[in-house]
Parts: sequence; C-alpha cells; structure tokens
Amino acid sequence: MLELAPYDELTFGLWKTGSPHGMVLAPVAGREKDYDDGWEKEVAKYPVPVSFPGQWIKDRDVILGIEIGGQARAFPLDRVLKQSPVEDKIAGIPVALVTGKDGESVRVFRSQWNGSEIELYRDSQSAEWRLIDSRGNVWNFEGCAITGPATGRGLEKINFLKDFWFDWKNYHPQTTVYSR
Repeated sequence: MLELAPYDELTFGLWKTGSPHGMVLAPVAGREKDYDDGWEKEVAKYPVPVSFPGQWIKDRDVILGIEIGGQARAFPLDRVLKQSPVEDKIAGIPVALVTGKDGESVRVFRSQWNGSEIELYRDSQSAEWRLIDSRGNVWNFEGCAITGPATGRGLEKINFLKDFWFDWKNYHPQTTVYSR
C-alpha cells in the first residue's frame, strides 16, 4: 500500500502569499477547457460506483480523511470550514483541523507541544490569522509558534486526504465520522 504523501489544501491566493516566487504549471495548450471549474459539476451527473445508504452523510459530500494508528476518521469539509479549529483525537492522538484566513484552505496538526496536549483557539481579536493555545503560545497557519514559550517551534503536520465520502468509506470501511 502506498503511503499518503504530505500536501497542503490551499487556495491559489493563500499559496501565492506564502510562496511569492512559486511557479505554476500551465495548462496544456489547446486543452484549457479541461481545467475549468465545471469538472465537479460534470462528474456529479454520474452515479457513484459504491453507495452507503443509511448514513447521515451523503455519498458525494466532501470529507477530510485522516488515518492514524490504524484508526480512520472522516471530517465533513463543510463542518470544518464552519467550526475551525476542529479538535479531536484519533487513536489517542490529539489533532486540530484549521482553516486559513481565506476560509477555504485547510491544514491539520497534532495539537500537542512539548509532550502535552494543547487546546487551540482562533484569535478573533487579531487582524492576522492566528491560533492561541492554553499555554500562552501564538501559532500561525504554518503551525509555527510566533510568540510564547514555544517561539520558533512548529506543530507536527498530520497527513489527510480530501475525498468524497463514498470513496473514503469504500477504502476505510471501519471509519468513524466526526459529528460534533
């Protein structure tokens, strides 16, 4: 089985802010239409190859799937975007799913520092996007402490997969779904 490669789920605007000299792969000449936003609408016309009736989550709902220590959990994307940060435990590991200042980009971190679990809060008082933890640290969207005792340290990134529910459930039949 292949191991999930780390990646970020960012909007172009947020990526460009963090990587101002980054380069973008250009569409293949003459095939630009293949890259438009209509792909998801087109795919939605077709039936799903497998279905899981009786679930409160719909087959084509987009989830963020995380697997740790043999345990899998699906986090409905719309719930994560509304509740950020979302904190939970998977296989006893505390995790935090956070949404960037654009309200669409997502990262997942282990919400633990210096061997202790931390609670993260979105700082709504600041003009900048940042999280504050219960130990006096302030963390940015890259997971780096910018002030407090952990200054200069980073939270461990957790790999996740953005997927349709039916696909995640098919490959992770014992998955649970975050529902708070």
